[in-house]
Amino acid sequence: MSKDVDLISGEFIELRKLKVGDAEITMKWRNSARASLLNRASSSLEEQIAWIARRPDSEQNYIIQTRQGLPVGMLSLINIDLEHMRAESARFLIGDEEAVKGIPAAVESMKLLYDLAFKHYKLQRVYGTVASDNTLMIKWQKYLGMKEEGRLRRHYFIDGRFQDAVCLGILAEEYEQDAKPRMLALMKISSHKL
Repeated sequence: MSKDVDLISGEFIELRKLKVGDAEITMKWRNSARASLLNRASSSLEEQIAWIARRPDSEQNYIIQTRQGLPVGMLSLINIDLEHMRAESARFLIGDEEAVKGIPAAVESMKLLYDLAFKHYKLQRVYGTVASDNTLMIKWQKYLGMKEEGRLRRHYFIDGRFQDAVCLGILAEEYEQDAKPRMLALMKISSHKL
C-alpha cells in the first residue's frame, strides 16, 4: 500500500508509525490489566518483535504519543480495503493513563485515525468489534459516533469463557456530520482545563 503515513500530528498528541523498537512497551501495555478484554498479547519480547516486523501492508499501526514524544498508547487501522473502501479500527489502548491526565488523548487519537481513514484513504466506512464485556469501550465508541450493527455470538474466548463480539461501524458522512463536531467540542473543553 503506497499511501503510508508515518506521523499524524494533532493538537495534543501524535500518531507515530509503530516500530520494532516499540516491542517492549507495547508488550507491557498489552499484558496489563487494562488490556484484559483485548485479544491475547505476545508471551515473549521475541514474539512481540516478530509480530511488529510482520505487519502486512493492509495495516497502519501507530503509537499514540504526546507532542513531546512520550509513548502513551497504541491504535491501528487494519484490513484497509481500497476496493470496497473500508477498514477496521483496532488495537486501541491507552497504556499510560497518568501521562495523559487532562489531555484528550483518547478522543484526539480516534479523530486522527478517522481523518486518516476518511480523508487520506477516502474510505466510506470504518468498523470494528469489541468484546461484549468491554461495556465502557462500547459506550465510548458509540458516544464518539459508531453505531451498533450486530453481534457475533461467542466470538471471543477470554479468561476461560466465551463472549460475544459487538459489531460497530461509522460511515464517512456520519463522522463529518456528527462524530467530528462532538470530538472537536470535547477537545476544546479539555483544552480550557489545561
